[in-house]
Amino acid sequence: MATQPLTILIGADTYPPDINGAAQFSHRLARAMKDRGHTVHVMASRQEAGTTTSFDVDGLTEHRVRSHKVVTHSYMRLSFPWEIYKDAEHIVQRIKPDVIHVQCHYIIGRVLARIGKKYGIRVIATNHVMPANINPFLPFPQWGKDLVEKASWSDMRRVLSQAAVVTNPTQIGADAMRASGKFKRLVMPVSNGIQSENYELAPGETVEKDPRELLIFFAGRLAVEKNVDVLIEALALLPESLNHTVLEVAGSGEILESLQVKAHECGVEHRVRFLGYVTDEQLRDGYLRADVFCQPGTAELQSLVTLEAMSASKPVVLANALALPHLVEEGQNGYLFEPGNPQDLAEKLAAVLLLSEENRTKMGQHSHRMIEKHAAEKTWQTFESLYVSNQAYHDFVAGRR
Repeated sequence: MATQPLTILIGADTYPPDINGAAQFSHRLARAMKDRGHTVHVMASRQEAGTTTSFDVDGLTEHRVRSHKVVTHSYMRLSFPWEIYKDAEHIVQRIKPDVIHVQCHYIIGRVLARIGKKYGIRVIATNHVMPANINPFLPFPQWGKDLVEKASWSDMRRVLSQAAVVTNPTQIGADAMRASGKFKRLVMPVSNGIQSENYELAPGETVEKDPRELLIFFAGRLAVEKNVDVLIEALALLPESLNHTVLEVAGSGEILESLQVKAHECGVEHRVRFLGYVTDEQLRDGYLRADVFCQPGTAELQSLVTLEAMSASKPVVLANALALPHLVEEGQNGYLFEPGNPQDLAEKLAAVLLLSEENRTKMGQHSHRMIEKHAAEKTWQTFESLYVSNQAYHDFVAGRR
């Protein structure tokens, strides 16, 4: 832990009530640092029109800055740098943070990184978004999206060059930043962390579930890159002996209606349950009900929901893309499938669902053992160290030699 309490300012371009991994991590980070004795401020966009406002929420101080609705997204808000810079500077001058931890380079992270450099405040950056993640939301042809992606890498390098250390949730992501992003800054992997005990059955606890069903569970934002349509197609391709299998989809998003249409077209609308937005407690219940968790997304930098499902001792079937492969030991805790291939996904899901309950339980126990290295305590200790020096980075480099 840091030698003395710090004043920490977290800059988050997306933050609850937004529903995505980066928002969830930023909130968990803020609460963890508060619980460890630090004074924590969060700067994020307002959820409605209006000027910058500050207020306390459960021991955290939130500074919500002016924002505008993004027409291509169901809930995202956009803050313009020229509208928020002066307010952000005044907030920094008033709270005098020891460290600024930005979660993205786009808007709020960009502004705070610049202000941090101006006032000599230590800046740490975590990158949760690869440029390719934004492409589905851009109203451009592919060549235009390719140009935007290239420009975004260049912009990311320039903005995050103001940070002492840049982190990414996985080694794969950190490597991509060096290769595709041509980062020459200090880049290191730091897991988003998971409180595994939060997802374990308590002594004597039971889960309510229809014993006649087998259940596939997905949780996440309903967006194009999550490929939930492929999962629905795979459900329809399961062998007849598994026609009692149900898919539960937890989450909301801009493609909900098209997924409902897909379920109807595939003839499985009666076997797909769209749960909509779920609370943390309902999400936990979903993991515990499941016989297998599936993440078909191809843009996952870590996939916190997969870590949570593994914490709940569930087998997993994941797309063989980006950071997901490192969460699977083939045949031990689950399987990887070819991204976008519903037939392959159906075969991998069947390989789990056709097992005896005892063997599925063994697979789930293997998942649980695998996530021990993602313990949240290690994550919080690493960031505390980075907030005061680069020693954690040097230790990481030395450990790779």
